[in-house]
Amino acid sequence: MKFSTDIWVAALVRRAELGGAFAVVAHKGDARAGSVLIKVLDRSSGGARLFAEATRADGETVWMQPSRAQQEADLDAYITRARRIDPDLWVVEIEDRLGRHFLTEDVDPG
Repeated sequence: MKFSTDIWVAALVRRAELGGAFAVVAHKGDARAGSVLIKVLDRSSGGARLFAEATRADGETVWMQPSRAQQEADLDAYITRARRIDPDLWVVEIEDRLGRHFLTEDVDPG
């Protein structure tokens, strides 16, 4: 990320809200350099997805799904484990009827 994490997260939440979704910061981490997990709840299908920032072999940043689980409880368990390892972790939850993540960066299709 080129911006501090708190500014980047605020922009993501704003994009989601402008798109008609509901977004909330479920956990705040380090304001300047915390990592971010984004949980997306698709209200039309009842499914959920989780996204995390990663660096590809070529050095480019990409968002990927660290867990292929689609049940919210399974993703919540993953988030709990990740927060134990990294207390500076941010968690953003987005509820959208179309299941959009509102990321403008590259997303690995998996």
